[in-house]
Amino acid sequence: MRKLLLVSTIVSLGLSATAMAETVYFPEEIVPLQVGDKVIEHSFFSRVDELELAPGTYKFKLKYTDLYEQGYDDHQVVDSEPFWVSVTIEQGEDYDIVFNRADNAVAAKVFAESPQVSLQAKGSSLGIPLDSATEQKQSHSSHVVAAPTAQAQPVAVAPVAVNAPISQSAPAPTVQGAPSAAAMLDFWWQQASPQQQQAFLDKVIKKGAN
Repeated sequence: MRKLLLVSTIVSLGLSATAMAETVYFPEEIVPLQVGDKVIEHSFFSRVDELELAPGTYKFKLKYTDLYEQGYDDHQVVDSEPFWVSVTIEQGEDYDIVFNRADNAVAAKVFAESPQVSLQAKGSSLGIPLDSATEQKQSHSSHVVAAPTAQAQPVAVAPVAVNAPISQSAPAPTVQGAPSAAAMLDFWWQQASPQQQQAFLDKVIKKGAN
């Protein structure tokens, strides 16, 4: 009886922790790199596009990266430096990170110099602008890089959330002017770490040998 009571208590606590976790969703152009001092792991073929967090205030380290067509079978990747934003998660609310996507690569480069994103509650049409600070600015402001307090530490993210494949690996194809396979591959190649690139090459070589 005591064993059954213990198991029931553990299950109850697990369900309670899950119920308290809220979800933040990211568009494919905004990549979450870090929450406080917790680094988010991405793989070459998948990336994290949502995070489950307990209510509280967090520092998000983000990066803007986008792909623009420059003509037939030609494209340009636009990246920003990593930047930090402060995000407050309320209990019972799920959120989207939103931004105004530039119409062309020239405007995207301007945006990348000083990315501006907003936090928008699910079901709301109004986003709350988030103050951003680049890595360089953070070196002059110690409080910006401080990790969340003990009460605001991220809850353990379920493996499906950390390693969840992105719903779209690159901008969705259109009927006309769709990104080519080579452009898509090059886009994600530039996002991968050297270790991920080498692992991909090893896999290609192995398949070629077969």
